[in-house]
Amino acid sequence: MIISVLRTCFLYAVILFAVRLMGKRQISEMQTSELVITLLMSNIATIPMQDTEQSMLSGLIPIMVLLVCEIFLSYLMLKSSGIRRAVCGKPVIVINDGTLDQKAMAELRITTEDLMEQLRQKDIFDISQVSYAIVETNGMLSILKKAEEETLCVKDIGLKKDKSRILFTVISDGKLAPVSMKMSGLSREKIDKIMLKEKTDIKDIFIMTADCDGRYNIIRKEQR
Repeated sequence: MIISVLRTCFLYAVILFAVRLMGKRQISEMQTSELVITLLMSNIATIPMQDTEQSMLSGLIPIMVLLVCEIFLSYLMLKSSGIRRAVCGKPVIVINDGTLDQKAMAELRITTEDLMEQLRQKDIFDISQVSYAIVETNGMLSILKKAEEETLCVKDIGLKKDKSRILFTVISDGKLAPVSMKMSGLSREKIDKIMLKEKTDIKDIFIMTADCDGRYNIIRKEQR
């Protein structure tokens, strides 16, 4: 029993490491080759997990081979657009200048219900609002609304607005986040001064966000 648990934990760590090496894509954004490799590695890992008489190498070696194949294939796709198209396919326009391309939908085997579902996920409930819709190689739908349907931006009405700013979480549940501190330019000394100013302590902060200009927001932990 203990051996089975240890083998499972070890193979779990190996799979996590392998997926981490493959990149930072989310599951919904995986290309065809990445999804196939992930499924194969998962299935291979279950064999030594369930059968303790199997050698760990019987699971590790195929996983490592698949990982090397995926990294090598990714490199080839980076260097050759032809190989990338052969493996991942190419984007397909399903709505062209406001006209629905039924032939393209049939080739992709996309039903009208599938298309409308993806449009609704992008807050579009009327297909007549769309100028272009493109099915990307990962299956996601990219859309361009008609000009008259676009939402007004600040620049469209001539207003001036402060530049956009990125907020970094420098304290999470009473613990400092060194990477976010570095990116926001906040040192431990500066945070200590803020704590003194706010009359609180780091361990009493649920979340603290800050930007590169020194502006911050603090949410204290609720008293239990």
